[in-house]
Amino acid sequence: MARIAFLGLGVMGAPMARHLAAAGHDLVVFNRSADKARAWAARHGGTAAVSAREAAQGAQAVIACVGADRDVEEVTLGENGAFAAMTGGALFVDHTTASAHLARRLADEGAARGLEILDAPVSGGQAGAEKGALSIMCGGTDRAMAAARPLMEAYAARIVHVGPAGHGQLTKMVNQVCIAGIVQGLAEAIHFAKAAGLDTARVFEAVSGGAAQSWQMVNRWETMERGEFDFGFAVDWMRKDLGLTLEEARTNGARLPVTALVDQFYADVQAIGGSRQDTSSLIRRLED
Repeated sequence: MARIAFLGLGVMGAPMARHLAAAGHDLVVFNRSADKARAWAARHGGTAAVSAREAAQGAQAVIACVGADRDVEEVTLGENGAFAAMTGGALFVDHTTASAHLARRLADEGAARGLEILDAPVSGGQAGAEKGALSIMCGGTDRAMAAARPLMEAYAARIVHVGPAGHGQLTKMVNQVCIAGIVQGLAEAIHFAKAAGLDTARVFEAVSGGAAQSWQMVNRWETMERGEFDFGFAVDWMRKDLGLTLEEARTNGARLPVTALVDQFYADVQAIGGSRQDTSSLIRRLED
């Protein structure tokens, strides 16, 4: 079993770390809210550290799941960041959804220090993290992937090595482009069905068995119709992800008109107080 430093104990990180502890690994956890780290350690075992650097001391692997680029930089390259304490051959896995530019920078910084680096954003939301059934898209070397896979299997149902450094983050952008379009289409479909006076239960029983079927339809149409939007992945975070995607598209020349439009629709949801509601709250701008 490995000695692992886990950085970030939010709605995704806390259950992921719990699965690692349950698999028998020795965990040292760090969270910017120190009380949360101490509470996690008291409940699941392991040790709470006061900084990312302290957590990484002597760790064979450091795993991060924090908020955004600036948070990743702080826990890796900052004054009290993990890289300063990691020794040659140690593994760093970043599950944060961040920019591909930062992923490549960390890979270069890590290589100079003799570290193995993997950018490995996840999909599956809070429910996937709780169940240990996440999908993980990974960018990095074959060696980093081989070292990380046995650890990630504790909380993932699907792990795919998509390419070199940065390609995990770019694949997560593809994921978010798909979700944005599907959720907007589903919101419009529910709105249309209700406006037409249809029995929505029968409608979605019919269409969910055909080509229109999607994970979002099966798992969210009923809660969207009822106005329930508390499923973990907030609009604020989706806008962060779409912002990264649109910035990357400006660099690589990709044209994403629907993604840009849905990003603005999410801005409308923020404006009516939906910042912390989950992404299916797009329907609010049609019905509020």
